[in-house]
Parts: sequence; structure tokens; C-alpha cells
Amino acid sequence: MSAPLLRVRNLTKHFPVKGGLLRRTVAQVKAVDGVSFDIARGQTLGLVGESGCGKSTLGRAILRLHEPTAGEVHLEDTDVIAAGRSELKRLRRNMQIIFQDPYASLSPRRTVFETLREPLDVHGIGTKTERRKKVEELLEVVGLRRAVLHRYPHEFSGGQRQRVGIARALALNPKFIVADEAVSALDVSVQSQVLNLIDDLQSEFGISFLFISHDLAVVQHISHQVGVMYLGQLVETAGAADLYADPKHPYTQALMSAIPVPDPASGSERIVLSGDVPSPMNPPSGCPFHTRCPAAMPQCASIEPKMQNLGSEDKPHWVSCHLYGDPATD
Repeated sequence: MSAPLLRVRNLTKHFPVKGGLLRRTVAQVKAVDGVSFDIARGQTLGLVGESGCGKSTLGRAILRLHEPTAGEVHLEDTDVIAAGRSELKRLRRNMQIIFQDPYASLSPRRTVFETLREPLDVHGIGTKTERRKKVEELLEVVGLRRAVLHRYPHEFSGGQRQRVGIARALALNPKFIVADEAVSALDVSVQSQVLNLIDDLQSEFGISFLFISHDLAVVQHISHQVGVMYLGQLVETAGAADLYADPKHPYTQALMSAIPVPDPASGSERIVLSGDVPSPMNPPSGCPFHTRCPAAMPQCASIEPKMQNLGSEDKPHWVSCHLYGDPATD
């Protein structure tokens, strides 16, 4: 088995909360709290969870748009966390991001040509003529006409703006892209176009994606592997087909039950979770989900469950839940 393109180990991002007259740190918001996973070359890991669970912070911490508090990130053989300023600039050519809001992520004062040429300018790639040709090729790749080169963002639809955002992410021929809620702001018909575009680009260029979304149906369509995140931690990861067919964690089961079913007579029952998501500034002890879990047991309140593989070595299915016993004692 070949080595993964991206390896993330125990990645943590805590944001300090300041208080008092001296603005001292009085607490920590544990946005991401010890997350580990791999992404293979040319594969997509879909990341799902409720709003505020830390998905976007995790994606930005991997790219060091947020400086991680602790942990390791390796892109191929390069330590992203330890990279200095000049090395990080070089790494940026291989790591890019597609932002959620296709309007806010584009400068209203720059034309499409200026926006797409900027990464090439920053990294000193090609001559002036070669850069223009590259921009024209990028537009063609994402399905836009060259006639739009000198238009501004407000002259485009949401779907067209997102295509510009995708083109910008592709400008430096990256190996890894974080797609942060890349289709959530788009109409359903446009969503399918952008998803198909991402799928085509992955097939053509072999790009690996971390696809962040709260839409379970979208994640199922686009992902090879799926990770379920709750309160800054991964609670379950598996192949997309396996996870959707047989979710193990009670939180995953609740999320899956919320997916709309076309047939009202199918007999599927919605699992409604009680209570609100706890504050990441003061997460519960033990299992972070125990305060809302319908299957909670006494040990869930005091003992944090460990990740264990309920699948096989070839098709792993990792779950963090006491329902399946403690691998340390079984």
C-alpha cells in the first residue's frame, strides 16, 4: 500500500479567551482537540458534523491559516507545522483552499484575470505571456469562456464565482485542496455542476481533497472516505459506502437518520438528539457526546473512549465509543 499524501496526527487548535483588566487568558476554546487521519493520493475525505464542531478550523489548521496549538501535519515527506516562512511559501503551491462564500473570497476590485494571475505572480511562475495563457487555460478547465477575463465578481452568478474560486485554487497545480463548504451557498442545480466539476478535476489531475460539508447527501456523492466530527474530535471514520450502510457511532446514526428519504413509506425513523451541543470552552468529561447520547452508559461520563477498528485491515472502520468495548481491556 502506498504512503498517504496527507498525514494528520493529534492536531489540536485551541483559541485563548481573554478576560479581566489585564486581558489575561482565562479559558481555552477547544475548537479542534486531537484529530488524526490520512488522505490517500487522488482520494477525497468528506468531513461532516453539526455547525460549530470544528470542521472549518481543522481545514484551516492543516493549511496553517490558523496556527495549530499542537500535533503533526505531513504533506508527503514535508512537515507542514515545522516549515519556516520560505518553506511554507513553497508548500502553498501544493496546498490550496476553496472557500465557502464565492463572493466574499474574491476581491471586488479585481477582475477575474487579475485574481487568477495573482498566485502566478506571487510565486514567479512563467513570463507575462505564459501567465495570461495559463489563466485562459484555467478558465477553460472550469467551464468559463475567455470573454469573462476582464469582468468583476459582481458580474457573475454564484456558481460562476465558485468556478473562479476553484480555478484560483488550481492555478499552482496543487496536490491537496481543502474544499470548505464549497457548494453550500449555491442552488441545488448549481451544486451538482460544481460537484461534478470537482470530481472531473480529481480524475484528471489526481488531486486529493478534504471536503468539508454539513450536507450528508453531498458528502456521500463526492467522498471515498468519510469522517464524522463532534465537538472538535473525530468519532467515526470509514469508507463512504461502509459508513452510510452501517454507521456505528450513535451520533453518526442520528445524523444519518436526518437524511431525507424519497419514500415516506420506507419506515425509517428519525433519531432526535436531546439537549444542545456543549460549549467547546467547557467540553464534558469522558465521551464528549454522552450528554446527548441515547445509548449512554455510566462509564461514558468519566472515561474517554479510544478509537478502535471494527472493520478489517483492508477496510478499516474506526469508531470512538464504549458500546463496542475498550480495546485496552478486551
